[in-house]
Amino acid sequence: MPRKRPGALRALQKEPPVFHRGARPWWNESFPVPWPTRLDRLSGRSVSAVHRTECRRPYDEGLWPGATATALESYRRFLALPGRPLYLRLSICGCTGCDLQDDVAAARDVLELVLRRLPPRARKELAALLAPLDEELSRRTLPDPFAHRRPWRGDGWWHRRIYHESRHL
Repeated sequence: MPRKRPGALRALQKEPPVFHRGARPWWNESFPVPWPTRLDRLSGRSVSAVHRTECRRPYDEGLWPGATATALESYRRFLALPGRPLYLRLSICGCTGCDLQDDVAAARDVLELVLRRLPPRARKELAALLAPLDEELSRRTLPDPFAHRRPWRGDGWWHRRIYHESRHL
């Protein structure tokens, strides 16, 4: 007896198969978990690992589906600004979305959080992607000699750069 082809079996299904079950955001339980966002210069395997990492964690830890793509885009947009030196800016609003868009240090914090939670192969690929961006950030910003007096900023080296201080007043 001949067996049915996989395409014919899929055509008989009423609902499309769910390939990924992730956490839902706390503000909307009916929010669909998006497909993995394509990250420029990363392999498909690493993109899937990043997406799994983003969906596995609770949203109150600072990760959600698409956070890595948003942080990378914000990081690249900041480094594309003309002029030298560049000054880091604090967000006016303080919410996670605005923080990620305005404050490149917050975007780098999200990237570091994802980097620490990835499996080794994907971590190596993302680290190789971040290395030239970090080098350019280090080259185009100035070190803050008084950073040790600001305990509210993070522990990453990118928090020890000079901020544009008039933005958050």
